[in-house]
Amino acid sequence: MINPFDQLTGSDRLRSPIYLLLLVLLLGLGAVVFGKMGLIPGFGLIILPFTFAYLYLLFKYPITGVYTSVFLGFTILGLSRYVDFQVGLLMDGIFFVTFIALIFNKFYDKVDWSLANKDITLLSVIWFGYSLLELFNPELRSVPAWLNGVRGISMYMLLLVVLTLLLVDTNRKLEYFFLLWGFLSLIASLKGIMQKVWGVDSYEQAWLDGGAAITHVLFGKLRIFSFLSDAGQFGANQAYSAVVAGIVAMVEKDFRKKIFYIVVAVFGIYGMLLSGTRGAIAIPLAGFGTFFVIKKNKVVMFSGFVVLILFYVFFKYTTIAQGNEQIRRMRTAFDPNDASFQVRLENQRILSAYLATRPLGGGIGHAGVKAKKYIPNGYLSQIATDSWYVMIWAEQGVVGLILHLFILFYVVIKAGNNIMNRIRDPILKMRMSALLGGMVGVMVASYGNAVLGTVPTAVTIYMSMALMLNTEIFDTPVVESEIQSVGNQKQLVQST
Repeated sequence: MINPFDQLTGSDRLRSPIYLLLLVLLLGLGAVVFGKMGLIPGFGLIILPFTFAYLYLLFKYPITGVYTSVFLGFTILGLSRYVDFQVGLLMDGIFFVTFIALIFNKFYDKVDWSLANKDITLLSVIWFGYSLLELFNPELRSVPAWLNGVRGISMYMLLLVVLTLLLVDTNRKLEYFFLLWGFLSLIASLKGIMQKVWGVDSYEQAWLDGGAAITHVLFGKLRIFSFLSDAGQFGANQAYSAVVAGIVAMVEKDFRKKIFYIVVAVFGIYGMLLSGTRGAIAIPLAGFGTFFVIKKNKVVMFSGFVVLILFYVFFKYTTIAQGNEQIRRMRTAFDPNDASFQVRLENQRILSAYLATRPLGGGIGHAGVKAKKYIPNGYLSQIATDSWYVMIWAEQGVVGLILHLFILFYVVIKAGNNIMNRIRDPILKMRMSALLGGMVGVMVASYGNAVLGTVPTAVTIYMSMALMLNTEIFDTPVVESEIQSVGNQKQLVQST
């Protein structure tokens, strides 16, 4: 029998002259690179051993790549404020390497691609195929603009749907997904609170000074954006996370996890308020409203809708807490005469005239402020799209908008039917209800903001689509246990 106290730990190995010499050489080389070439190359050398460790973990457990994409979804755009390189390529690289890792991991067994043979995969292929056809849109002026826009619109959807179907195939992996999502959302909320209390750091201030202050500093007050792309995405994502975590908390049996999800939900709602993103308030209203409907419990449904109505009345018809800047701004979301809302309607009227003769739109990546980087003098780049659906309409035309809406509503309707009529595991039913409620909330909020296709919301939405239309793989253990239980009961009856 091996004595565990005789085994060498990592720290014990450092006592060896060889390991100690290698460590000193690495640190010395890192110091030289730092001094000669700058911060990024030096930092890259330091993290090289961790990179090899990560790749080892990824090739042994390809699911690591899926979890990494969730992590990067939350951090990658905020990272661009600190590091001057194409951070979007990092996300693309993770997807590519994950597929390679999956193939090598199943080198002898072969990858069972049939697991991805689902209707959501077909819909993702069709949507991506339409995006590829947009390359031949006669209105297209910039291929780089198309390449930049197509990522969040359809490419990430196809990649995440396939990877989720292939790799997230057990209830334990599903639970890890919820826990990671909740943890990152909580960290984002805490970072937002730090910005509120202590202000922004020098890199964030430089980002604001570079033009972001126009939309993020209103009447001298900072709209909190945390380490996400902007305040709009931060507010919507935190509201989305709050809905999902709040519903999951209702069914969580582990007391510590239940408290964790409740904390995530509370801080998520607070993060939404800090962001000043008015459209985000639609997410808890629509999300929890959807949950109350699919719950099919009259008491829960009645009680829930009473709370939502009171919530609506509070913002629409009262001036309670009007002195609070966050609540005061949220209240304007319920005012149809709000100046910002009127500007959006006017922009939509302008786009309607332009798109009347362009059923395929003006080209992916060609509409809104983001397009000025590639087409500074383009017609569509001078018009703020704001809404996700208006952006799809402007860039891919009425044909693209109809196809996109069809896919979204197909997923919602089929997922709702699965939850209400097919799923037998009550815990799984609640988890899928959380994902559906969150998705419906994001769909509603996306009318006011370009939320749905921007990370991190895009990552969790696309994964949720695959999970909600693949529930049988999680429900199977419950069904089998029920069948076994029925069989045991029959044997007991026969023996008596």
